Amino acid sequence: MSFDERVVLYNAGDADDLTVAYATTIHKAQGSEYPAVLLPIHTQHSVMLARNLLYTAVSRGRRLVVTIGSARAVKASVENSRSRRRFTRFARRLAGNG
Repeated sequence: MSFDERVVLYNAGDADDLTVAYATTIHKAQGSEYPAVLLPIHTQHSVMLARNLLYTAVSRGRRLVVTIGSARAVKASVENSRSRRRFTRFARRLAGNG
């Protein structure tokens, strides 16, 4: 097994101590579904507390969605329906100017 850029060897008897785990971001999960979603949510990341992101995260789970963290953060997300304006050059590129 590779860990921290080093090879670590385990005996066959130690296999029970290993757990496979995966993590991804809400943005990368868009368009995907998972059997279960574990969503950490906290007020410390207030810029990310938006209804559309919460909806995207919660709607990724097919059978189970568990939120861990602050009820206040969930409430803030639900109440925040504002989308932030994005500053891109998309229109200029479409027009051939970018």
